[in-house]
Amino acid sequence: MESKDKNIKLKRSMSAGQLEMISLGGAIGVGLFMGSTSTIKWTGPSVILAYALVGVLLYVIMRALGEMLYVNPGTGSFASFATEYVHPLAGYLAEWSNVIEYIIVGMSEVVAATEYLNYWWPHLPDWIAGLVVIAFLTLANLVSAKTYGTLEFYFSMIKVVTIILMIILGLLIIVFGIGHHGIPIGFHNLWSNGGFFTGGFKGFMFALAIVVGSYQGIELLGISAGEAKEPQKAIVKSVKSVIWRILIFYVGAIFVIVTIYPWNKLGSIGSPFVETFAKIGITSAAGIINFVVLTAAMSGANSGIYSSSRMLFKLSHEGDAPKVLGKLSKRKVPNLAILAISGGILLGFVLNTIMAALNKSTANLFVIIFSSSVLPGMVPWLVILLAELRFRKNSPDIMKDHPFKLPLYPLSNYLALISMLIIVIFMFINPDTRVSVSVGAVLLIILTVVYICRHGLKNPNK
Repeated sequence: MESKDKNIKLKRSMSAGQLEMISLGGAIGVGLFMGSTSTIKWTGPSVILAYALVGVLLYVIMRALGEMLYVNPGTGSFASFATEYVHPLAGYLAEWSNVIEYIIVGMSEVVAATEYLNYWWPHLPDWIAGLVVIAFLTLANLVSAKTYGTLEFYFSMIKVVTIILMIILGLLIIVFGIGHHGIPIGFHNLWSNGGFFTGGFKGFMFALAIVVGSYQGIELLGISAGEAKEPQKAIVKSVKSVIWRILIFYVGAIFVIVTIYPWNKLGSIGSPFVETFAKIGITSAAGIINFVVLTAAMSGANSGIYSSSRMLFKLSHEGDAPKVLGKLSKRKVPNLAILAISGGILLGFVLNTIMAALNKSTANLFVIIFSSSVLPGMVPWLVILLAELRFRKNSPDIMKDHPFKLPLYPLSNYLALISMLIIVIFMFINPDTRVSVSVGAVLLIILTVVYICRHGLKNPNK
């Protein structure tokens, strides 16, 4: 990003490989490792199709983003595009939605990390474990964008390697019966326990709505592009590869899980990842997976601090956040914005710890708050699609020789927008997501009211 002050620039220090792995790791979180059973319960084996369809939706979103980034790469790019091509309110909502989403996600991931650390150190107080995690990730982000990128690269690599091993081992069990007394399990679990669509159309749509949350974070590419070397080359490579890799990892892992295990028994076996490794005879499976989900949680919090601090930095230079948060350190990182985000995560973690200690039932409140990040998390996707429509209309000369156009424009764009609106409607219909999506909607309404009070609705770009 280049701010209004031409002398204030973030340093381009991340490689194409780091950018690619950040995009990949940002969308592969704890949800896949620990939360897959909750999506399967709604629709059974057809959850494979749900992950595939949302993957296609994300392909359209990322290609739309990539098309615009190729012309103008910069930190917080999707919000800049929303401001320029939709309305300043759209950019404002995208920026604050990102900050809110990742502070909430960061809180959740730190809480999760403390639970995973208890596996090895059961007597370690949660508050100490949480402080150590937050301090470690804050320092990594303060050092430089390159340090953040290196840390996230290895966090993501651990997750990716585990999923690949899971898929390979799963296929060995399914096809050759390795770990199952030499008897191939086969594919009958895909249809023999109530059919492929066990929850009917409504169940499938409920699952589709929940699956969307698992993929959030892929738009990190649009934030980290501002600190990538050779941004055009990095963007094209990252967008092209990250989509099919995510589809393979998500769809492949879910396919293996629902093929090996009857979908209606998954709730009683614990983590499917642990069970799959254990079947092959890896007796330390629980410890291995605990390490992986710990890195997944650390990765989620790490990405949250990085992403939302860049947005806070941008908001500061636009006059919508305290000016002091727009300062850069000697290492060209927004250190005060990073500390502000880490402070927000710390505050949420402390409040959650206090509530859990005072009253066990109030811990459920945190689950509702975490789920409320889903709707704000969809705002960047919506503004990317809307901005790309206007971008095309306003840039006919640029598009003539553009090497990275969104395929099937504008049909793909409109279909993606309609799909997202349908998913949101079903989130309101589903009793399990109704409260959380309503909380998210209230947050967006409050942000809109604040913006209108400060700036009005006039669009200066017109």
